[in-house]
Amino acid sequence: MDTYDSAVIAAFLEQQNKLFSEPVADSEEEAEYFLEDVCAIVCKDKKEAIEYMVENLDTAGMSEEEILSCEEVFPVEDGRYLIVEG
Repeated sequence: MDTYDSAVIAAFLEQQNKLFSEPVADSEEEAEYFLEDVCAIVCKDKKEAIEYMVENLDTAGMSEEEILSCEEVFPVEDGRYLIVEG
């Protein structure tokens, strides 16, 4: 699992409305603080993201595609995934 680098922070800022009705961060600093505060997870690839979701959330009966499209899962442009349990 990686840390919150600029690509992860950008993905969160761009997609935060997927999970939250109002923005929780308006800047990179706020986003990084928020992600640290909620202990968000960065997964290195799709497989690791799916494994995390299956082990930690109720995904019974969901396909891999459905798991990756959950509101808690934020794809990062380089193939990693950010998981934020809101």
